[in-house]
Amino acid sequence: MRVLIDYRPALRERSGVGEYTHELAKALVAASARANGAAPLELTLFSSSWKDRFVPDRDLAGAAAIDRRVPVGVLNFAWHRLGWPPAETLAGAAFDVAHSSHPLLMPSRGAAQVITIHDLDFLSHPERTRAEIRRDYPALVRAHALRADAIVVSSSFTADEVERQLGVARARIAICPAGAPSWPPRAAPPRDGYVLFVGTLEPRKNVGGLLDAYERLISLPRAGAAVRVPDLVIAGRATAAAAPWLDRIGRPPLAGRVRYAGYVEPSERRDLYAGARLLVQPSFEEGFGMTVLEAMSLGVPVVAARRGSLPELVGDAGPLVDPDSPEEMAAAIERIAADEAVAAACATRGLARAAAYTWASTAERVYDTYRQAIARRRQRRGST
Repeated sequence: MRVLIDYRPALRERSGVGEYTHELAKALVAASARANGAAPLELTLFSSSWKDRFVPDRDLAGAAAIDRRVPVGVLNFAWHRLGWPPAETLAGAAFDVAHSSHPLLMPSRGAAQVITIHDLDFLSHPERTRAEIRRDYPALVRAHALRADAIVVSSSFTADEVERQLGVARARIAICPAGAPSWPPRAAPPRDGYVLFVGTLEPRKNVGGLLDAYERLISLPRAGAAVRVPDLVIAGRATAAAAPWLDRIGRPPLAGRVRYAGYVEPSERRDLYAGARLLVQPSFEEGFGMTVLEAMSLGVPVVAARRGSLPELVGDAGPLVDPDSPEEMAAAIERIAADEAVAAACATRGLARAAAYTWASTAERVYDTYRQAIARRRQRRGST
C-alpha cells in the first residue's frame, strides 16, 4: 500500500494538528516495520514550503520524503480552489492513498482520498479563525468531505459533528484518537508546582477566560494559613489574537503571578508538564484535547471545559467546568491545588484513562481506514 501524507503541519512549532501528523507518521512507520511478512505500508511524507525544509527524523527513517519549495499559501489556494496540481505531479510518483492532514482534499489522479477533520469550530465560529482557514474551510469543507473516500476524526464528538453538519455517512468516518506519549509517569507532584495551560494562543482556547478565573482566584481574601495559589504558566505559540492577553499578564494584578513561556519544543514538553500542580484546558471547543492526554499520561490532574470532546477524554479523571464561568473554573483550580487527596485521586484516574490511548492502536485504525478508502475508490470507479 503506497500512502502519501501531507506532513506540512508538522514542519515547525507543531500545534495539536502537527503533533498528530508527526506521531501518526511515526506509528505507521513502526507498524510497517512489524508487518512480519504482510504487505508493508510504503509511506511518503509530503512537505512544501518556501522557507521551512523537511528535517529527517530517525523515527521516520522508514518513510520516504518529498520536499518542494512551493509557498504553503500558494499551494493551498491551488489545491483548495482549483483542485490542481495532483499529488502525483508534485511527488513524481503514484499512490494508493493521498491523505490530507486537514479538512480539504489533496488532489489526486488515482489515489483514494482521505482527509482529517479534528473539529468543525471553524464552521460554527468562523470569527475565531483567520487567513485561509476563514477563507476556504467553511465554504469548501462540505463538498470536500462528501467527495472524500474516508474521513479520519480523533473523537466520537467530532464524528457526530461531521455526520450532523456535513451530511457524511457514518460508515465513511473513522475515529482514530491520538495516542499518549511514551513518557514514564512522574514520581510525585512538585510541592511548588504551577497551574499550567498549553496550547496555541487563539480565541478558541479561551485564554481570556482562564485569566479571568485566575485573577479572581488570586484576588479572593484568604486566612493567613491558607495555601498560596500557585503561579500560572501559559505555554504555546502566540497568534495575533494573543496581544491583549500578553499585555494583561504584564500588568497588576497578574504581573509576577503569570508567566508566558512561549512555544515549547516537543523534546522539552515532558519537563514542562512534570513541573505542574495541575493543567487547565478551558477551550470553547476541542476536537480531541492532546494536551489533556499528555498531562494525564504523567499523572498531572486536569481541569477541563465541559465542551466538545473534552468530557469524552477526561471522563471521571478531573472536574469539568463551564468555560464561560470564571467562578466555576476558579473553584475547580483551587480545589485541586489545595486538596492533595483530590489531586491524587484525579491523577490516578487520569493515568488509567491515558493508558487506553496508544499510537500503535491509532496506526492500526488508520491503516484499516486506508484499506476501506481504497475499496470505496475502486467501487466508485467501477460504477462510472
